[in-house]
This record gives sequence, C-alpha cells and structure tokens, in this order.
Amino acid sequence: MIHPDTEVKFINAQIGYGVVATAFIPKGTITWALDKFDREFTKEDYAAMEPGYKALLDIYAYRNSKGNLILCWDNARFVNHSFNSNCLTTAYNFELAIRDIHVGEQLTDDYGYLNIDAPFDALDEGTDRKTVYPDDLLKYHKVWDEKLLGAIKHFSAVQQPLLTFLESTIREKVHSIERGKCKMDSILENYFPQVS
Repeated sequence: MIHPDTEVKFINAQIGYGVVATAFIPKGTITWALDKFDREFTKEDYAAMEPGYKALLDIYAYRNSKGNLILCWDNARFVNHSFNSNCLTTAYNFELAIRDIHVGEQLTDDYGYLNIDAPFDALDEGTDRKTVYPDDLLKYHKVWDEKLLGAIKHFSAVQQPLLTFLESTIREKVHSIERGKCKMDSILENYFPQVS
C-alpha cells in the first residue's frame, strides 16, 4: 500500500505517469508496505499466462527474494526509478523515505534492488550510474543499508499512517533497530539470483 498522501500524476512524455507527494513526507516515513491485496505470482503462474498478462507484469511487477513477481494493487505500481531515489526498500516488506519528500515531488525507487531480468539504460540524472543491472543489490547494498539506518533513526518521530500494515513482530524489530538494540537485516535479503 502506497502512502496515503500521494497521487498519480503525468510527469512528462518520456517518463509517463509517476507517484507524487500531496503533503510533506518526512525522512523515516513508511512510504509503501506490502499488504494483503498485493498479488504474488510464481514462475509457474507467469509461464501459464497469456502474452498480454505477461507484458503487464513485465511493466508493473517487481521480483521478490523468492523469484516471484509482486503486483501492487494500488498506485504503488507507478513509482518510477531514480539513481537518486528518495525511497528505499527494507528487508521487511516496506519502504522508507530516506530523505524528506516535498509536495509535488515524485516518490522514487532505485530499480537496482527490484531483481530486474535484464539491464536497462535509465534517464541521465548526472550520476555515475547510467544503467540498472540485475546484480545492483550485490554492488550497492552497503550504501543503501547506510541510508536506511539513517532513516530508521527517525521512525518514531514521524507520523506513520502505514504502520498498521506491518506485522507486530516487524514493528517491534524496527523499534529495536531504531534504539540500537538489534542489527538491521540488510537490503541484500531481497536479492534473487538470476539464472541464465
């Protein structure tokens, strides 16, 4: 489930639609949480689909650590890629704002942690990275973990409208991480090795 203070908006002809903030979303806020309406498809489910359905999943779904495709039922499927993303996923099936997100700003993910099938060239944002690769999680997980830890420190200080969508054990774990009582599981836990 995407944060409630967001909407889908046309960005431009090159990008298409994206998810933008309709209110200030501070660093440390849960911006998305896997919920019971999101749909999981196995490799066998995908293989049995007609081409049109496969094409939709290829555009709108991401691959989890089991290699299954997850299709978000709500506007979360419109979150675009950025090498300077303002959201990062955790090992706990939710994403955090890793910096403040202002009204009208897109919520973005780095598709490098979504277990893509093949490399793709992204829009040039003036970063050293120009291409998203299937193994980006292996290369950048330490950098992303550091950003996540910085965001988790703000977890209890900000409003969390999506908190009720996290299991109680996950909520307790995040509060323990925030207080420095336990170690955060790495974003690398989301990695699914692609088999050629």
